[in-house]
Amino acid sequence: MRYILVGKSKRIKKAPDLLKWAHWMQTSPNRKVAVDRVGKVVISTVFLGLDHGWGGVPLLFETMIFGSKNDDYYQERYTTYGQALKGHKRAIKMVTRKGSDTLDEILGLD
Repeated sequence: MRYILVGKSKRIKKAPDLLKWAHWMQTSPNRKVAVDRVGKVVISTVFLGLDHGWGGVPLLFETMIFGSKNDDYYQERYTTYGQALKGHKRAIKMVTRKGSDTLDEILGLD
């Protein structure tokens, strides 16, 4: 299922068709929920536009942390915009609490 975000409230709505969804995904500034940088680490939370829940609750947002030799160590997914914002803040706290420059150091891999 394909989704878009509507209005200032970021209400989730099913996309009416593939072309409208694709256009929205290419042009909407609402895809980026938040992006922050802590040292060399980047915390990014985005609206995925597709349900990654695969039959469970819809997972439409994703936070990832980049800044490592291997950037696939941290990923969280969420159902709502509010959950995504909270998850993003949690990821920032995790990075700043560790006080390291790279994701490898934060995760103890370096």
